[in-house]
Amino acid sequence: MDLAYVCEWERRPKSNHCPSIPLVCAWSCRNLIAFTTDLRNEEEKDLTHMVHIIDTEHPWDVYSVNSGHAEVITCLEWDQSGSRLLSADADGHIKCWSMTDHLANSWENTVGSMVEGDPVVALSWLHNGVKLALHVEKSGASNFGEKFSRVKFSPSLTLFGGKPMEGWIAVTISGLVTVSLLKPNGQVLTSTESLCRLRCRVALADVAFTGGGNIVVATSDGSSTSPVQFYKVCVSVVNEKCKIDTEILPSLFMRCTTDPARKDKYPAITHLKFLARDMSEQVLLCASNQNSSIVECWSLRKEGLPVNNIFQQISPVVGDKQPMILKWRILSATNDLDRVSAVALPKLPISLTNTDLKVANDTKFFPGLGLALAFHDGSVHIVHRLSLQMMAVFYGSSSQRPVDEQTIKRQRTAGPLVHFKAMQLSWTSLALAGIDSHGKLSMLRISPSMGHVLDMNTSLRHLLFLLEYCMVTGYDWWDILLHVQPNMVQNLVEKLHEEYMRQSAALQQVLSTRIVAMKASLCKLSSSTIARVCDYHAKLFLIAISCTLKSLLRPHFLNTPDKSPGDRLTEICSKITDIDIDKVMINLKTEEFVLEMTTLQSLQQLIQWVGDFVLYLLASLPNQGSPVRPGHSFLRDGASLGMFRELMVVIRIWGLLKPSCLPVYTATSDTQDSMSLLFRLLTKLWLCCREENHITEPDDTLIDECCLLPSQLLIPNIDWLPINDGIISKLQNKQLVRLQFGKAPGLVGHTVSSQFDAFVRAPGQPKIDHLRRLHLGAYPTEECKSCTRCGCVTMLKSPNKVTAVKQWEQRWIKNCLCGGLWRRMPLSYS
Repeated sequence: MDLAYVCEWERRPKSNHCPSIPLVCAWSCRNLIAFTTDLRNEEEKDLTHMVHIIDTEHPWDVYSVNSGHAEVITCLEWDQSGSRLLSADADGHIKCWSMTDHLANSWENTVGSMVEGDPVVALSWLHNGVKLALHVEKSGASNFGEKFSRVKFSPSLTLFGGKPMEGWIAVTISGLVTVSLLKPNGQVLTSTESLCRLRCRVALADVAFTGGGNIVVATSDGSSTSPVQFYKVCVSVVNEKCKIDTEILPSLFMRCTTDPARKDKYPAITHLKFLARDMSEQVLLCASNQNSSIVECWSLRKEGLPVNNIFQQISPVVGDKQPMILKWRILSATNDLDRVSAVALPKLPISLTNTDLKVANDTKFFPGLGLALAFHDGSVHIVHRLSLQMMAVFYGSSSQRPVDEQTIKRQRTAGPLVHFKAMQLSWTSLALAGIDSHGKLSMLRISPSMGHVLDMNTSLRHLLFLLEYCMVTGYDWWDILLHVQPNMVQNLVEKLHEEYMRQSAALQQVLSTRIVAMKASLCKLSSSTIARVCDYHAKLFLIAISCTLKSLLRPHFLNTPDKSPGDRLTEICSKITDIDIDKVMINLKTEEFVLEMTTLQSLQQLIQWVGDFVLYLLASLPNQGSPVRPGHSFLRDGASLGMFRELMVVIRIWGLLKPSCLPVYTATSDTQDSMSLLFRLLTKLWLCCREENHITEPDDTLIDECCLLPSQLLIPNIDWLPINDGIISKLQNKQLVRLQFGKAPGLVGHTVSSQFDAFVRAPGQPKIDHLRRLHLGAYPTEECKSCTRCGCVTMLKSPNKVTAVKQWEQRWIKNCLCGGLWRRMPLSYS
């Protein structure tokens, strides 16, 4: 493990951020981190309880909001989509936060619930019934269905038709459980019930879910001499009211309290966690004293109940008729440790079996198998989630990693007093975020090899396996990019494409845009592949335009045949290889292409981009030997060239209806038919690479004709994406980067970024809306938003009222075309 970056608050004379007690943080599947601090005003002598949300790629761009909680915030919890956040406080108030206008740096409190005056100690969203298991031992399999299997898991509560009902469950300090359900109409149903008849104080609690749709709550009063209690909670809706039923499950005493040598050594239970939200059979417990801690892992198992011989003689027990009971058994326990200050559990749903402790050497150090323990001496240990054996270690001081026990003792004695008070592992367990006792955020890399020496192929296979997992689930993969070095990029892109091509056609269609976005983010990390970033983003834009324009086509008659007009267009254009655009048009039912004049005119900017890009590609064909030139990969991409060819045919037909919607070219001759010329050259190029396994070189005649294009038409400048100002490319040299909240860093550009500058508009030049293809001027006056991943910029509010354009804008209103989240930009961005 090593530090990637740290981000801290600027100290101000009259107010400053200090860590709240207790300090909490949460990490979403979209790589958003939420954490709390208390804003102390020295003049008024009061505390404001703040919630901060950052995107890991732009940690300085923090969104801080006064939570409105009167008491200290005790819990933060993201939902399964990573777009909503729950916060709960020590006064029993629970608030639900959601994005404003789908912006990652703008949040608002929408709904909530409360248990007046009763502090919340545990909080969780209800389970939606979706569980995907990872099979690490099958990471070499070709089929995604073997690597990632859907586990049968019931939602906590379902609506009519089996749709999971949204809501949350909380446990309070007085032993109450409260459930709030979000109805489709926006109303909130809330019910509160006691966990058991004899209520007692709950100092620690956690929530987990069973495959049958039930909820399991674990509680402790904080004393190691008291049992850790477990309860089954069933939620239902009866007569439009929420009903809660509870049942007591077997309890346990920690092993350290029953050991005579340690009976009174660890008086307090300080941490109580289920190993996973959907793994209610395994629990992690930590007991501590002033200076040290011990950690135990327990598992709930079914065991046969022995029957007395007297009853055996009366009624012999045969086979499955033996009575069974549930019993907690200890799996593992640590030796005496330094005092534990925080625990972070992995979120990867790895399929664990009884043989997991004896897996092959190349998978036993897989990051998702470990959990993190932070200690008061500033160190962090990664230990196996079941055996609790050490897998990796990080020491908080700036000195080198100790090599012997004496050095360890000296370092711990002289080490920093700063330690993590809250920690969270990323969703692939390749990164760890910690908030220390000074309110500073630290981002740690966790090596895929867990510090052990593994060959390059094994490390690449681990990264590739996790990239595939993110591709299938839709989770953000920023934390994986932390470990990708420039010499890995080409290998990863090729292997990712190979694995993708092995999947079924249906799955390939579902993942088609996600893999392109993934390739773009990888290529951004190497100077040899930086030009391909432009190509991949252009391909995403092309796919989106093609889908949108084809969806506008309508069959002329209501008795629609099996194939839509868009599918027939694709089929006819692939069969008819004629280079004359008018002869291709003859085979189409032009009545299916009739649209309103206002609709056609509103699409002119998108149509212009298609025309400009085709002209740019053909003009760059003579320079195809230079892979650093943007557009190079399109010259061998038969599928993309086929899409351009289809769109040229559609545009030609629409031009007969509304000539002003056609792309505008600056030609040297007034009589030249530019569309026909470009279609003819495009078809010739497409014929060379239409078959992926049989690509031929363009003949000299085609290259000569493309050489003449600059003398016939003015070649446009293509507006490539702006350079992304994120942190990921600055972390490749493994040097610690120090940042400050609220202040954009003045970092020296990485070599990759400097090469990208050739494709970027210089500051002060006119800006462009990359998705609407509208020019915004050198200093835009309209509010804009940018993608947190690719840097794509577009206006926040739509200037269009035409239905077709609104349909286009709906494609990226929640996320960018690359899948990244949006963030609001300052009004005068440069």
